[in-house]
Amino acid sequence: MILELKDISLRVGAETFLYPMDLKLVPGTINVLLGPTQAGKTSLMRVIAGLDRPTDGRVLVDGKDVTGVSVRDRNLAMVYQQFVNYPAMTVYENIAAPLRLQRCPAAEIDQRVREIATKLHIDHLLQRLPGALSGGQQQRCALARALVKRAPLVLLDEPLVNLDYKLREELRMELSSLFADGQTTVVYATTEPQEALLLGGHTVLMDAGRILQTGPTLAVYQRPASIRAAAIFNDPPMNIFDGHIESDSSVRLTNGPALSVAAPALDLPAAQPCKIGVRCHHVRLADDASHANRIDCTVELAELSGSETYVHLHQGATSLVAQVPGVYAASLDAAVQASVSPDHLFIFDADGALLRAPKEAAHGAH
Repeated sequence: MILELKDISLRVGAETFLYPMDLKLVPGTINVLLGPTQAGKTSLMRVIAGLDRPTDGRVLVDGKDVTGVSVRDRNLAMVYQQFVNYPAMTVYENIAAPLRLQRCPAAEIDQRVREIATKLHIDHLLQRLPGALSGGQQQRCALARALVKRAPLVLLDEPLVNLDYKLREELRMELSSLFADGQTTVVYATTEPQEALLLGGHTVLMDAGRILQTGPTLAVYQRPASIRAAAIFNDPPMNIFDGHIESDSSVRLTNGPALSVAAPALDLPAAQPCKIGVRCHHVRLADDASHANRIDCTVELAELSGSETYVHLHQGATSLVAQVPGVYAASLDAAVQASVSPDHLFIFDADGALLRAPKEAAHGAH
């Protein structure tokens, strides 16, 4: 299935949910809609599904205009974050329901129900009612009911958000495996950058009803087109500093030190204002003299998060966060040196557009 959106927008009264946009889904793979809450992800999915008609523009499926076609007449499946099962029906009957509506033969229904239940590891629960299931099992049941249709288009609106970490990890891996055959076009909405990276495929970055950037997921992560795109695709957010170009191989922080930048040369006018970005996990706190780009800082807060520590620092009026492994014991107001490799610096112009991505992007690392 090839699905395209042509200059669609969505307004309700005076409120705009989607600004004019074009989008062509990549067929046979996972298309991730990544953005914060109220970015427009659900609104876009509802337009794709036919639940809402766009105010302007067209929805095309395999070149045919389906803008006014009801969701009932579209060959797709959709799962919301608030999963719904029929409480009076067994898991088996919940999964079989869409096949019975399609009047499939009984033998085919049985075969397909048991096949998808096995893939989602709920085949031992088929005779139970949803009320007797855990939250993760109920979500698997809802997913199975959507996937058993074998629709060419599957829309998943934050389907794992209400599950605990372990269940999310398991289901995410199962979903990637289920769609690995390239027979299904998937649209998967999430607010979490890490989830987008784990799912792979292609990513559509969204913010406030607009599409900021699209492309293969890893490419978008490595080369965010703007500071806003970088902020959405980083958790915690990328450190951003004000500064200016000093030479073809260095930039200087405002009221701070000069930072060397790895080749190739910046090829930008000296003194041009810029913004300098570095991801938190690339900020080092070490006494190793080989570390370049040292910044004298003061500790504001050391925030332990599982197996790592987020160390909040400031250098004059500049704040930054270092994500360091393990437990980092630091006294408040302690003087430390942060360092950043020249290979890991992003350079944006004064308006926030990307001028130069780190050397790592050219080598496919992150």
